[in-house]
Amino acid sequence: MSTSETTTAPGDIRPRLRWGVPAYVLLVLAAMAIAIVVPKTGYVLNISLQATTYAIAVLGLTIVLGLCGQINLAQAAFFGLGAYAVGLGQTHYGVNFWVCLLIGTCVAAGFGALLGASTLRLGGHYLAMVTISFQQIVTLVLINWIPVTNGPDGVRAIPRPGFLSDGSIYLAFCIAALGTLGFLVWHLRDTRLGRAMRAVRDNELAAGVAGIDVYRTKVTAFALSAILGGIGGGLFAGGFSYVSPDQFSFAESVVFLTMVLLGGVASPIGAVIGTGLLILIPEWLRFLKSIPGLYLAIYGAAVILIVVFMPDGIWGYLRGLLDRFKRAVLPTRTSAALQLSGGGQGSETVLEVRGLSKHFGGLKAVDEVDLTIRRGGVHALIGPNGSGKTTTLNVLSGLYKATAGSIVLNGQDITGLPPHARTRAGLGRTFQNIRLWRSMTALENVMVGAERPGSPAGNDPAALAERARAALAFVELEDRADEVVSSFSYGHQRAVEIARALAGDPVLLLLDEPGAGLNSSEKVELRDLLKRISARGLTILIIDHDMTLVSEVAQHITVLNFGRRIADGYSADVLKHPDVIAAYLGTGPDAAA
Repeated sequence: MSTSETTTAPGDIRPRLRWGVPAYVLLVLAAMAIAIVVPKTGYVLNISLQATTYAIAVLGLTIVLGLCGQINLAQAAFFGLGAYAVGLGQTHYGVNFWVCLLIGTCVAAGFGALLGASTLRLGGHYLAMVTISFQQIVTLVLINWIPVTNGPDGVRAIPRPGFLSDGSIYLAFCIAALGTLGFLVWHLRDTRLGRAMRAVRDNELAAGVAGIDVYRTKVTAFALSAILGGIGGGLFAGGFSYVSPDQFSFAESVVFLTMVLLGGVASPIGAVIGTGLLILIPEWLRFLKSIPGLYLAIYGAAVILIVVFMPDGIWGYLRGLLDRFKRAVLPTRTSAALQLSGGGQGSETVLEVRGLSKHFGGLKAVDEVDLTIRRGGVHALIGPNGSGKTTTLNVLSGLYKATAGSIVLNGQDITGLPPHARTRAGLGRTFQNIRLWRSMTALENVMVGAERPGSPAGNDPAALAERARAALAFVELEDRADEVVSSFSYGHQRAVEIARALAGDPVLLLLDEPGAGLNSSEKVELRDLLKRISARGLTILIIDHDMTLVSEVAQHITVLNFGRRIADGYSADVLKHPDVIAAYLGTGPDAAA
């Protein structure tokens, strides 16, 4: 095991909470004090209220787009729902301000979850079209449902709570709300849900196999985004005492999107920076409005230049500089050894597959395959190209639904379970084409794997980080734990993927051609790694075309050809089997013999 030293885990947020929270609270209190004490004109007050309430709505895009990677072009609709709930509830029905704000937030959350539910079958530009359609529907309802919404005239004379009637005090309250919500969004990134969202953003398939409920994660992201939009809209209505449909049109959703992209899509600080700039830049350029076209040209050019030269936004650029500095100065430490239970106590058989079939129309990719994997050791599944090996693994891990047959893992029937549920049952997997979350560090990638329910780390953030570090040390990459995996070589990325699967302490580890793309020295390292894993008692099912690697690590081999099992037994016997030789060499059994 490597004992390389490395920096403090980003997954352990306690150091940041210890020093960052007091400074953050002081900053928010100072902003509130300035809002109350410093004299200001009505114009300055309105600009400040707009920036603060807009920033709350933009925080929602930080969650749904920045963390979860889902396109949302309907944030202005959620903003409008919150605003109209506060406006109509007080002026038409005499409901308390806080109750109206709660109702607007709940209504927005419900519609947000509904939009998130559409992600089950939609994604990309189709999802964008759905959110645009929802935005347009809300705008049309606000304009045309005159008996309820007052139509184009909007809602006037919206009151505030008595103790917030003064504009400066109300602004201070909005700043406090922004500070509180911003802290929660900042903290979300390093929670279990936040890591799940980031995993879904980078690679949904890998997220599902790592034990994440992808669909529920997306719905949650949309609902949280809508909640923040609703809160921002409700506070906006109280701040300006007037709302109308044109304030919540599709154009405003585009403005919200531009704000989050400008400041930095993955950070609440970026959301605040982008909102402030996009509201303040036009005010700074007011003196140019006397020159036709020049104002818009400079305004557009400034936004375009920031987006082009800072693709991660202003805060993303600054955060990159800060992270490089932190890696250079933070103290170092070492991790404990990785503990693998080897599947714990149970029957001698860890996986029992009977009559497994997968048909694609008339093609029988897997045809009534029986497979028994005994606890401990390495079991290889081999066969020529197109024999159904990877399809079998995809059916075992739940990526494909079996046409027929049964799968029993460690005594539990998992035949009908989705991928994330099979992972929770104890199945770990890697892919032939490496599927890591490339915007995350090696440590963060492995921490997601360590969060499998029932794993030794539990839900303690410090224990998760320690477990992840131990897994990286086991594959001899602990010294690079805090580096983004996109900077790793192909072989090291393969090792990180294996470490991610090991961190969850699976009952059975599925390896889909782990030697593919590796050079000779990397294959030697892989062979030694597989032997170390097997020595810990963990059961491995491996697919690989490298017969040297298979013969060195596997004690038992099953051979497939045209989707059917043609041989099964001890490695030395199977590799000499005439049918196996015929399948690989393309000759008849007699000639092969």
